[in-house]
Amino acid sequence: MTSSKKYVTLVPVGFVAPIVSKVIAAHINGYLQLEVTIAPALKQPCYAYNQTRCQYDAASIINVLEAIPLDPASKVIGIADLDLFVPLFTHCLGEARQAGRCAIISIYRLRESKSEASPISPLGLERAAKIALHELGHLFGLVHCDHPKCLMHFSSDPQELDPVTFHFCRYCNQFLQEAMAAWQSRRA
Repeated sequence: MTSSKKYVTLVPVGFVAPIVSKVIAAHINGYLQLEVTIAPALKQPCYAYNQTRCQYDAASIINVLEAIPLDPASKVIGIADLDLFVPLFTHCLGEARQAGRCAIISIYRLRESKSEASPISPLGLERAAKIALHELGHLFGLVHCDHPKCLMHFSSDPQELDPVTFHFCRYCNQFLQEAMAAWQSRRA
C-alpha cells in the first residue's frame, strides 16, 4: 500500500478526557501544519504495570502502539493518564523511539490535584501539548537541545516546561523541517 498523505495519529491509552487529544491535535496541526487523526482509545495497559514501582512501563506501551495496525505512514503518539517510567528515571513525562514511529506521553503529573476526578487545567493542557511536540521531535530524529526555551529542551518535571516556548530553536527547527520534508516525500 502506498500512501501520499502523511499524518500524526493520537491514541488515547486507557481513559483520557477527549479535550486532551483535541488540544494536542490542534497544537500539532497549528505549529507543524501536520494533519492529525485521533484513533479510538486502547484499554488500560495492565500489561505495563510494574508492581514494584507502582508505575507503568513506557517502553511496554510503545511496543503495543507499534503493533497497532495503523497506516504505517503515520507517526503515532499515545496519550495516557498514567504514571509512566523508564528504568533510568523515577518517572517520565514522555518517551519516544528515536527516529521511530511511536511515542507515549503522560498527563498524570500535569494535574493540579492528583485526584483522577479533577479535570486537567489549561496550564496542564499547555504542558501536554509541549510534551507531545517534544516527543514528535524525537520521532523525527531530533535530540535534546541545550537552548532553555526550545521544545527539545529536556524537562523532567512539569514546572520545567513552563519557560519552554511552542517553538524549536533555529537549529532544531532546521533539522525538523528537513526531516519532515524527507518523511513527506517517502512512500509508505
